[in-house]
Amino acid sequence: MRRSRPGRPDVHLVLWDIDGTLVNTAGQGRAAFMHAFEAVLGRPPAVDDVPMAGRTDHAIGLDLLERNGVPGPEDLLPRMFEEMTAALSQRRELMAAHGHPQPGVREALIEIGNTPGVLQSLVTGNIEPNAKIKLAAFGLDPLVELDLGGYGSDHGTRSELVQVARRKTLAKHDVRVHPADTVLVGDTPLDVDAAHAAGARIVAVATGPYTARELEQAGADTVLDDLTDLGALLTGLGLDGAQR
Repeated sequence: MRRSRPGRPDVHLVLWDIDGTLVNTAGQGRAAFMHAFEAVLGRPPAVDDVPMAGRTDHAIGLDLLERNGVPGPEDLLPRMFEEMTAALSQRRELMAAHGHPQPGVREALIEIGNTPGVLQSLVTGNIEPNAKIKLAAFGLDPLVELDLGGYGSDHGTRSELVQVARRKTLAKHDVRVHPADTVLVGDTPLDVDAAHAAGARIVAVATGPYTARELEQAGADTVLDDLTDLGALLTGLGLDGAQR
């Protein structure tokens, strides 16, 4: 490992995806998107089968608007995001009642949060307020440094969100995290692509819509069935030798 700068220890940055990786929101995220479309356009979408897994809210929103023939979709995104946040906030209790954290998530976040030399936050396609709502619904929000995250409201390209998180880490903690010391945890091939495009490693978990085999074929560095095996997770993150 390398030194970030003279006299400063190396820092690992672990960046979590949300949907499918940390939590299952029981479809409330998609419902909030459709509500936002209707709130802004005054009608429900005629085409609502827009793929969402692994994509940013920016890309999903544009796709939804374009597939429904809406002109000037970029101009409508800010209003859609406002309506999405309001709708998701109203669905928080439904998320808590019908959704769930993925297996082993709480224990994994606590373990990694207590590991010296490690910072953990998010790289997610969710816009920032919605990311916070989803984690808060399950009491997970205090376990990550939310202000270090890269969000769909920061950039429309997922790999760029890794760079966003690194810049926020430098600004807050005055440490420069090297690409090789950055690890994403996600559940889709798009997470794999984003990690590799940013020079980071990727631990993929088969708790979302993709199988372990599909994630292996996508090129994930490590593939786990879920997050219940802390030893396997720490090894995949390169933290199995971390001093406690």
